[in-house]
Amino acid sequence: MSTIDLRSDTVTQPAPGMREAMAQATVGDDVYGEDPTINTLQAMAASILGKEAGLFVPSGTMGNLASLLAHCNRGDEIIMGDLSHTFLFEAGGVAALGGIQPHIIPNQPDGTLNPTDILAAIRANDPHMPHTRLIALENTHNRCGGSSLSVEYTQSIGELAKKHDLLLHIDGARIFNAAAALQVTPAELVAPADSVTFCLSKGLCAPVGSVICGDAEFIQRAHRIRKQLGGGMRQAGILAAAGIVALEEIAPRMAEDHRRAKELADGLASIPGVILDPGTPHTNMVYLSLHNDVLNDAKQIAMLLKAKDVLVGIVGPRQFRLVTHYWINSAAVTQAVNAFREVLL
Repeated sequence: MSTIDLRSDTVTQPAPGMREAMAQATVGDDVYGEDPTINTLQAMAASILGKEAGLFVPSGTMGNLASLLAHCNRGDEIIMGDLSHTFLFEAGGVAALGGIQPHIIPNQPDGTLNPTDILAAIRANDPHMPHTRLIALENTHNRCGGSSLSVEYTQSIGELAKKHDLLLHIDGARIFNAAAALQVTPAELVAPADSVTFCLSKGLCAPVGSVICGDAEFIQRAHRIRKQLGGGMRQAGILAAAGIVALEEIAPRMAEDHRRAKELADGLASIPGVILDPGTPHTNMVYLSLHNDVLNDAKQIAMLLKAKDVLVGIVGPRQFRLVTHYWINSAAVTQAVNAFREVLL
């Protein structure tokens, strides 16, 4: 019996065709701008996201960091959610490396930031205060159940930002999941943004990499920051080739992962001891908790599931996150549900 890995969509192995594309990739020196495969990926990504230019980076964390450093000066302040990935899981990079101060406001359960909270967070023009420079959103929102931010909401925040002379950055690590869930194009979802990042190495199955998109002037600044962060790459077209396959072949099928997540949630809902989060799954993430009657905690349950070849993500003392992806089919869902049933009954 094969292991079913539901810990994250970052565990995806390269999809069929990616390894061959990588082996056959035409490469050059990307620091000189001479890698044709990277150049193709960057142009393709920018076109899909409706932006002028793109920049291939090793990771989503570097993509967000390079974007924020390219937008902000030391001592500037950015408004972001208290459950945002950049705040929780990127090692404080914007503060440590950029001297940028996060101004944290509450994420709503659906991943949005309340416009009233944003307005209250914008600093007055006062020499005692940092300069508010940027608003950061996340779509889909990881810690808010994988929820999607709508076109209308994002447009409203873009208008608010422009009215107050602020920039808008979107951490779109899973923007293709959001587009599939809302049945819109990725470009529609990020149209108001001055910059956006998305990951190739999550549900899109590529082994490495993310792409930053924005206007040409911004990308030029981000390119310099990438070099400062140690992200200048040489013959990395080998990696970019997998990214091209991801955009051409994997992105159009994201709704399948959402259907698998719904199958998983429906199966788990029938098991005593399982409490599904309201609305889950919004996209490819199933959030659930253990009922108080279950004596074991999440760590103990995860160990019992591992013994049955099912790996799950622990996000709280009694809470799990299960993530579907390209390599989770209906048989895998059935195996996972049966494993939960056996360890909880």
